Amino acid sequence: MNNHYQPPEDQSNPRPPEFQRDPSYAGGTSPQRVTVKMPASKPYVTYALIGFTIFIYLLQVGTQSLQGTDLPAAFGAKVNELIAAGQFWRLITPVFLHGSIMHIGFNMYALYLFGRPIERYFGRARFLLLYFISGFGGNVLSMMFTESPSLGASTAIFGLLAAQGIFIYQNRALFGGMTQQALRSIVIIAAINLMIGLSPGIDNWGHVGGLVAGLIFTWIGGPILAPDSGFPYARLVDQRETSDVILASVASGGFFVILAIGAIFLMGR
Repeated sequence: MNNHYQPPEDQSNPRPPEFQRDPSYAGGTSPQRVTVKMPASKPYVTYALIGFTIFIYLLQVGTQSLQGTDLPAAFGAKVNELIAAGQFWRLITPVFLHGSIMHIGFNMYALYLFGRPIERYFGRARFLLLYFISGFGGNVLSMMFTESPSLGASTAIFGLLAAQGIFIYQNRALFGGMTQQALRSIVIIAAINLMIGLSPGIDNWGHVGGLVAGLIFTWIGGPILAPDSGFPYARLVDQRETSDVILASVASGGFFVILAIGAIFLMGR
């Protein structure tokens, strides 16, 4: 069973507008303009995830062609019985595995769309945490409610979708009038893809788990941006502390660890 994600054709990633100050100079008429510099880090983690996932898919195709067996999937797909037997890495490794060229094509396109802007604001380490915690959460919920094996990056990508929505909402003062439209688009995209997930062969519980994990993580530890003082240039500064990100990781990851332990215990009875 595939974790299949259908990416949007037109995804809006609104950017906070420039901030302006308009107090006049003493006795003058010229307004002051403050340009807020946006985060400028390159999305190297997003590109690395895409590259590594494509590399693993090539291994899948190669081993299937040469040996008649998809070895990466055999050792890494989400298989409930093997997870219960102690192969816990199968709650993470499915995010690098895909069942077809269309499957990986959709997922990597979605990762490219969502990953770049989210990594830009979250930073590389926090983005990587978000990605893997979302993938983990999706596979845990899939294990709890879906007996069939599954694979695919859409568990993590649904976490990115939730993260983008929470990020825009929590920073709505910066996005201004774009907030409602952006949030509406994200809700529609999520709803459409969850409806598509009701089709046979798609692991919709994995999608739901990824959404929940991304939501919890970002609500607690996602960036809260505010412009620092400066003229004529200011920059957006994240108000979150490192402790907030740690708490977000523990809360979101710990929640799904508890669910996984409970599910494995019940399967072993």
